Amino acid sequence: MKRIDFIKGLLLAGVAAGSLALGTTGASAQAKWNLPNAYPADNPHTENLVAFAKDVEAATGGKLSITVHANAALFKAPEIKRAVQTGQAQMGEVLMSIHENEDPIFGIDVVPFLATSFADSKKLYTASKAAVEKKLDSQGVKLLFMVPWAPQGVYAKKELATIDDMKGLKWRSYNVGTARLGDLLGMQSVTIQAAELPQALATGVVNSFMSSGGTGYDSKVWESLTHFYDVQAWIPKDATFVNKAAFDALDKPTQDAILKAAATAEARGWKAWEDKTGWYLDQLKAKGMKVLPPSAELASGFKKAGETLTADWLKKAGADGQAVIDAYKKM
Repeated sequence: MKRIDFIKGLLLAGVAAGSLALGTTGASAQAKWNLPNAYPADNPHTENLVAFAKDVEAATGGKLSITVHANAALFKAPEIKRAVQTGQAQMGEVLMSIHENEDPIFGIDVVPFLATSFADSKKLYTASKAAVEKKLDSQGVKLLFMVPWAPQGVYAKKELATIDDMKGLKWRSYNVGTARLGDLLGMQSVTIQAAELPQALATGVVNSFMSSGGTGYDSKVWESLTHFYDVQAWIPKDATFVNKAAFDALDKPTQDAILKAAATAEARGWKAWEDKTGWYLDQLKAKGMKVLPPSAELASGFKKAGETLTADWLKKAGADGQAVIDAYKKM
């Protein structure tokens, strides 16, 4: 067995053992929890999780200590929610839309052009939160908070004047919506999560993708690509959640401390991304990238593709999904 696999095995064994021990943790004992995420240490999502962990530890007088494992070091992004469900990790954070195949409600925030501003994204979150919580609860998971990314644009290695210019590009997808978009526009879709994106760009596995300025910055995209088109197609959100059994095993003061810290983290996370969205785009420009609005033709092409994706989502989500969108549009 490779040394790194051996070490990871020990870590996972420790996590599972810690989870099993939660039911018998005494009032004076210290519980040590793990919280994996998929982004670098200096990403706002990770920084927010570290602050959340510190808030919980301070509020509990050190009775609950949470270690944040950044950059998919403990589990890859698609594995994190399952790890929390099965007790391999007590908490986790993940881009909710990568689990749209489990339930359409997990992909509601990436319905194209439904909510493209932070204000509208917050309204959509309010309208959909109960449905997301209900589904997670049925899976043994308790939602703690959700935080957005910046509006999504398109990265490429060439000028994109119209949708036709995207045909044949090697397109990085990360959820159902981006994969379907690649298919609609005649691109070659390759599923790649955030932690694997820098290598995929450097080796030419992909030469285009849709994401935020933050992901582009994390990936040093300017070393491989040249253009960013600020399409503002949607604002995806990351969810931070806890294993329900582990949470229920805690005493009431500790539960209250977690929920209070979660509310603080949610507000802090939303503000961080609103504040840093422009900064990230400025950094791309400073590194030599062309940061541009889409042409009228390109925007029109995306809108048309977006209509198809929206129809796809509504067909899967049915009456329940339509009810959430209707509630959102009334806000």
